[in-house]
Amino acid sequence: MREVNAKKITEAIKKLCLEANYDLSEDVLEALNKALKQEESEIGRNILREIMKNAEIAKKKKLPLCQDTGLAIVFVEIGSEVRIIGGNLQEAVNEGISQGYKNLRKSVVSDPLKRVNTQDNTPAIIHTEIVPGEKIKIGLLPKGGGAENASELKMFLPTASKEEIMDFVVDLINRKGVNACPPLIVGVGMGGSFDSVGYLAKKALIRPMGKHHSRAEIADLEREMLKRINATGLGPMGLGGKITALAVHIEVAPCHIASLPVAVNLECHSHRYKETVL
Repeated sequence: MREVNAKKITEAIKKLCLEANYDLSEDVLEALNKALKQEESEIGRNILREIMKNAEIAKKKKLPLCQDTGLAIVFVEIGSEVRIIGGNLQEAVNEGISQGYKNLRKSVVSDPLKRVNTQDNTPAIIHTEIVPGEKIKIGLLPKGGGAENASELKMFLPTASKEEIMDFVVDLINRKGVNACPPLIVGVGMGGSFDSVGYLAKKALIRPMGKHHSRAEIADLEREMLKRINATGLGPMGLGGKITALAVHIEVAPCHIASLPVAVNLECHSHRYKETVL
């Protein structure tokens, strides 16, 4: 049994907060460069150039990529042969968020109705999974409010076709995509239950850009959805163009015979995700 001190988790989370908010990942930059080559709208190309210039300045000057530094979504894979000592996981994560967001915008309120800011961007949303081994993998996704608010969930009948599901996704992009600051990353969850399908959609977002699902039929569906979304003509920042989304990632899970839950979690072009292994 390997022991990991809670302080190491706090330190790792603090570092991830800064890295995620200051440094756009290489896979996202590569996707933006690819989009620039494909975009036909001059306005769209100019927007993509500004997005990449913004990322360059943020990394160089240690400034937030976006003024909305997000609600902290934390993905933790804990090896079954690991024991956390010197504290517990939830406290360690939230302490890391509190320290990491000291000089970043605090966007969390303690109650959905009273709206009182917690002043340190805690508590984080923490998703945990027990996996084999003796390591802890931590991923941090600062999730902006604009993209999050443009997301939706629908409980389809089990007789729904792939075309109906694609219509739901594309209709959402047409209605709300501009509010999520395109070009987008589109996370889609299918299956599970009402409470788990949203997690699937969000987990889909953290897959490396351009990496398709391991199942061929799901990968084909990702490609077709992306093609249809980009055919909407919404374009970068909703000002018209060929590239409305950079990628569509789908995650699936078993579900009840009477249900077919589908959730769409949109992500803006400032896709800030970093991970580390302890």
